[in-house]
Amino acid sequence: MTHPFETIAAIGVVPVIAIESAADAVPLADALLEGGLPIAEITFRTAAAADVIARLAEARPDLVVGAGTVLDTASLAAARASGARFGLAPGYDPAVVDAAIEAGLPFAPGVMTPSDLSLATGKGVRVVKFFPAGTIGGPKALDSIAAPFAHLGVRFVPTGGVTLDNMGEWLALKAVVAVGGTWIARTSDIREGRFADITRNARAAVDKACALIEARGR
Repeated sequence: MTHPFETIAAIGVVPVIAIESAADAVPLADALLEGGLPIAEITFRTAAAADVIARLAEARPDLVVGAGTVLDTASLAAARASGARFGLAPGYDPAVVDAAIEAGLPFAPGVMTPSDLSLATGKGVRVVKFFPAGTIGGPKALDSIAAPFAHLGVRFVPTGGVTLDNMGEWLALKAVVAVGGTWIARTSDIREGRFADITRNARAAVDKACALIEARGR
């Protein structure tokens, strides 16, 4: 089975999703898959997160489902039990990172400073979330923070303030493995059944990300 972070790197974009009802899980998955986006980060910002992950893992195994906003070891355990194939967090908590390593769950903790990054790399972490990307200096800040760690092969997933319009600025950085975005599948669109809109957003994001990654590799 392909490593989930390899799948993320190949696509270049991860939809960050807060979904309120497990009943919407399969229609959401189908909308993403129809848009060519076989990835979903289901955040633990809602009570339905674990149920949604479990339903997706069972009903749509082609979708690489991960857990986001994993703030504690209880959430990490719930994510694993539900079938999450990777996890992310907005910050760095050594207890959560240790638990993910022990469980063998690919995990990207959040970093904002060189100190955060030092702690993460000290644990052997090589994929991190850069959050909140849009309010702490943008791509130039990330480029500067990443430079001293480049020899370690650290890769970043900027999230927070990333949009279809500005994702190219982030993906132009070789240290960026993918961008995370909430615009692809908004909570309100899911709640109100606007799955065709989600499909269109997914397709636009994938097409742009793939073109940017290809251009970066030339």
